[in-house]
Amino acid sequence: MKKMQADVAVVAAGLSGLAASIAAAEQGLSVIALEKSKVTGGAASMGVGPLAIGTKHQANVGYNLTPDDAFLKHMHWSHWMVDARLVYDYYRKSASTIEWLENMGVEFVYRNTTLYTPTRMRSYAEPERCCHAVRPADGGRVGPRVAARMIKSMTDYAEELGVEILLETPGRKLIKEDGRIVGVLGTCPDGEELEVRANAVIIATGGFGDNPEMIKEYTGLTWGENLFSFRIPGNVGDGMKMAWEVGAARSDIRMDLMYQIPDNMNHFNLEGAFRQPILWVNKLGERFMPEDCIANTCTTGNAINRQPGHTCFAIMDTATLNHYKRNGVDIFGIQGSDVFDHFDQEAEAAITTGYQYFIKADTIEELCEKTGIDLAGLEETLEIYNDDCDNGGFDSIFNKDRQFMRPVRKGPFYSLQSFPGAYGSFGGIKINYKTEAVDQDGYPIKGLYAVGTDACDIYGDTYPFILGGNTMAFCLNSGRMAAEYAAEYISTL
Repeated sequence: MKKMQADVAVVAAGLSGLAASIAAAEQGLSVIALEKSKVTGGAASMGVGPLAIGTKHQANVGYNLTPDDAFLKHMHWSHWMVDARLVYDYYRKSASTIEWLENMGVEFVYRNTTLYTPTRMRSYAEPERCCHAVRPADGGRVGPRVAARMIKSMTDYAEELGVEILLETPGRKLIKEDGRIVGVLGTCPDGEELEVRANAVIIATGGFGDNPEMIKEYTGLTWGENLFSFRIPGNVGDGMKMAWEVGAARSDIRMDLMYQIPDNMNHFNLEGAFRQPILWVNKLGERFMPEDCIANTCTTGNAINRQPGHTCFAIMDTATLNHYKRNGVDIFGIQGSDVFDHFDQEAEAAITTGYQYFIKADTIEELCEKTGIDLAGLEETLEIYNDDCDNGGFDSIFNKDRQFMRPVRKGPFYSLQSFPGAYGSFGGIKINYKTEAVDQDGYPIKGLYAVGTDACDIYGDTYPFILGGNTMAFCLNSGRMAAEYAAEYISTL
């Protein structure tokens, strides 16, 4: 068995693990980070950027949301079912974390404005402008994966500080002696067992988004059948299980629910084209929400999840398609505003490759036959919907904004099927405001800390879309907090 020693052992080197490792090293502590993958970063490398409240970027444009305001918005969103002290401390720390990252060479793009959006489209009218996107390397448009630049800067800085990052070295079991955690067991790349002795251990393994069995257990959904969430290889809940084995209590456990199409990254622009306030129906052919609210991907994911088969279909006819080709999108999402510029090529590629979730049909009957939508139900819906469109645009079912009431009657017809999705899992290890893992009675397990999504039980039942960039920010700030509290604990030994 190989043996090593450090002041702090960090289990995993994703975003929260890197933050914890750097912050601990800045406290003058020696740090060993055990990372299962061949690279650092984990899910964060797919992201855009973190939330922060009260930064210089916001002050420069006169955007004056305070940590106190954000705290209250967050707590009202979650119905005060989460740890208020943890949430408050996190928001108060968030602005300094942007400066902390900028000192490592990370550059951010902050925009507090958006295209005009009617108040009726609540999901875009309500969110605060708190996400600080990482500046793309080429200076182009912000989009998925730009945060990989931040991961690179953090990894380089961690190594510069002397953090020893052991790649392809998963943590396996915590070492507990005399009631406190004193290290972690792992496995070296060559299979040799590893023992890292440490005065404190910080778990940062990223949840269980790559574990279909745990997903089924905690959500009831079956991955690849009625859930199409992101799966970051290696995020199988091992850190959670390690903490539970030594007596840590379980927090509420959920998926970071939203919605998407299967294999969405290979049909990215096509998905953006159908994330518009067109007609949305379930398998019964019935509408289930006002479609001008679908931009909030999290609440829309909830709505889809409760439909028959946990699925829905967005439908447009040729006249509506031509309208979007001429005029552009109604809802500007992560896919951008130009998703209709190449719609025909994207649609043809989906049909040619046999992508079953996109359907083009000449008639409503053919559309229902190919999608499995109930024909009688859809015909009844279309009769009401089209009459509403013709009679002044008043939506008699949901009062959708009249400007988006466009009839569905001119073939060919187009449909894209969506399901619940998720960015990953939330929660698992119960912590206090010091990020210490606690037992069933709420008492801390000495020497054990948990950060990031392994411990992110601060949202209630739904991710707070009104405060975007929250998960990435919680990873960063909880990592910093854990390192600082661990340093205090170690100083008492």
